[in-house]
Amino acid sequence: MGMFPKDIDERAMIKRALSVIRPCPFSVGPGDDSAIVEMGGSPVVVATDSVTIERHKPEGMTFEQFGWMSAAVNFSDIASMGGRPVALTLSLGIPDSLGDQEVCDIMSGADQCAEFCGAYIVGGDTKPGSGFVCGTAIGAMEGRNPMTRRGAVPGDMVAVTGPLGSPAAGYHAIMNGLSFPDAVDSLCIPVPRVREGIALASTGAVTSCIDLSDGLATAALTICECSRVGMDIILEFLPKGADVEDVSEETGVPEIDMMIGFGGEYELLFTFNKEGLNSLYSSGVSFSIIGTVTSGREARLVTDDGARRLDYGRY
Repeated sequence: MGMFPKDIDERAMIKRALSVIRPCPFSVGPGDDSAIVEMGGSPVVVATDSVTIERHKPEGMTFEQFGWMSAAVNFSDIASMGGRPVALTLSLGIPDSLGDQEVCDIMSGADQCAEFCGAYIVGGDTKPGSGFVCGTAIGAMEGRNPMTRRGAVPGDMVAVTGPLGSPAAGYHAIMNGLSFPDAVDSLCIPVPRVREGIALASTGAVTSCIDLSDGLATAALTICECSRVGMDIILEFLPKGADVEDVSEETGVPEIDMMIGFGGEYELLFTFNKEGLNSLYSSGVSFSIIGTVTSGREARLVTDDGARRLDYGRY
């Protein structure tokens, strides 16, 4: 939300914008990580996301890493649906301050991420601009049912595919001139959980899923809103990422703020019916159970001192 003026609520603005377009005839349209488009009887998964130099390239991040991130944010949205990335297009808004080498570094980084995810860059556009990369990723479902934000029901378990807080730790390390290379790498070279998404969708046990690019709190609140449920997340169950504790001690930033309130995470948050637990264990995906879906209408963080409502995070 940092790219919008303080008096504009990004989520409210998106809702208003969607209210003026025609209803989507496809099974999954606006409001999820990706859309599912029926083409000749075969579902295709499509996602669009953008990054800006001003907001998403902290000091110390190379343009190659920025390019990797521009691809990763799109492939992560494909992964959260259980899709397999196939192609990526990129449109660059290039400021006068960037030369040919920086543009080539951005494209090289994006292509490395595409190769890692099994996809190819197939086109795009360049224009003079303020310094941004907007990508569109296309993927295949291959017979899997998409995991959306809308299927969680009370009694489901809540889980996350990996540790939390390392990207925030990397950001605060950079801002404070501290040397924590593992945390910085997690911020600058995020890994889309494509393999995990495909495996989770293949189990049929997942009732809802979202990536954590906007942070755990925002992701949890989004599933709650879309599924019309509540969620209790247990603080002591949250898996702590690399360097979170040390960076917290060095900077005074609370660990919990880094783990739930900061974006840049690329793990998957998902809910599942308890009867599907064995199939999830058999999938080969590492995950931590962190809470339960409730019949309320808010996401809460449960600690020894009680429960408090989660608020939308920041990145």
